[in-house]
Amino acid sequence: MKFLKLFKGKTSDEKELIRRFRLSGDMEVLGQIYQPYMEVLFARCYKFFRTEEDARDTVMELFEKLNVELKIHEPQNFKAWLYSVARNHCLMKLRQRMPIEIGKSLEDLEEKDESDTGYRVSDVQLDRLTACLNRLPDNQRRSISLFYLEGKCYREIAEVTGFDISKVKSYIQNGKRNLKNCLERNENA
Repeated sequence: MKFLKLFKGKTSDEKELIRRFRLSGDMEVLGQIYQPYMEVLFARCYKFFRTEEDARDTVMELFEKLNVELKIHEPQNFKAWLYSVARNHCLMKLRQRMPIEIGKSLEDLEEKDESDTGYRVSDVQLDRLTACLNRLPDNQRRSISLFYLEGKCYREIAEVTGFDISKVKSYIQNGKRNLKNCLERNENA
C-alpha cells in the first residue's frame, strides 16, 4: 500500500486548495486535495472490485479524473462530490465489465471467469437490464443493486434497508430469477 503515501504534503483549507488548483492546474496542489481521501477511496473501490490491484488502479484513475473534473465543476461539498464521482466511476467500470448476454442465466454468468472478456454489454442490453431491474419489486431491486452494484454483503444490506438477513437472501435470489426471466422475455424486443 505504498501508493497511498503519494502526494503527502501540508494540507490547508480545502476550498482554498481547490481554488488554487482551478487557477493554476498544479498537480501538486491536486495531490494535496486528494491525499486525505485516498485510503477511504481505496476501501470504497475495494468493495466494488474485491481486488487490491483493481482498487489501487481505480484510485489512481480517479486522481486523473479529478484533474479534469475539478476544472469543470466547483463542488460546494468536496467530500460528498468526490465520493459520488468515485461511486459513479466504479459503477461505469463494472458496467463495462458486466458479462451480460441476453438469454444466459445470471447464475452461469456469475461463474464465468473474470479474465474472460468474451462478453460486452451493448447499450441495448444495458437498457434492457435497467428496464428489467426497474420492474422488480422495490425490495428485490434495492437488495440486488446494493449486492451487485455497490458490493455490499448481506449484513450491510440488512443494516441499510432494515430487512432481515434471511429476507435479503431471499430478495436477491428471487430478484435474480425475476431479472433473468424478464431478460429472456425481452430478448427479441
